[in-house]
Amino acid sequence: MRRYKVENLQNPSHKYSLLIISISSPLLIGVYKDNILIESISSDIKTSEALLPIIAKYIKAYDIESIIYTRGPGSYMAIKLTYIILQTIEIIHGISCFGCSGFRLNNAEPIKAIGNLYFIKEKETIITKKIDYDVKTKFTLPQSIQNLIIDKESTPDYNLPAV
Repeated sequence: MRRYKVENLQNPSHKYSLLIISISSPLLIGVYKDNILIESISSDIKTSEALLPIIAKYIKAYDIESIIYTRGPGSYMAIKLTYIILQTIEIIHGISCFGCSGFRLNNAEPIKAIGNLYFIKEKETIITKKIDYDVKTKFTLPQSIQNLIIDKESTPDYNLPAV
């Protein structure tokens, strides 16, 4: 009878990370093994209901070393909620949390602010601009996070528009 060696999926030499895009719908979460996307989930359920159970599932399944989230601009409540959850996870589980700009995950397209106002990136400045048609911005999880630019700051970047 042949015996096969089963490799442990949670090999400690592998580094697992999560990337969370919660600034618009749908919520996107990717699992990265050594910076390469190996699993992803998309959810149309409210971030307040879906985010924590999904993260908890991945923390159980993988030895998560770090979590990256879109710290803005975008949905104020989603950013705030995501940040609070991640700070709690960082304290309880010791998992490092980092932030990145949403513009790095949507080809620098306009991001919905409120009403017909959108966040626009002009060089290194983020402004709000009125756009009279519905902009369909699509966020995507990159196949690799090797070259994803992480912000020096991990706190939310709300960029609240003037109302």
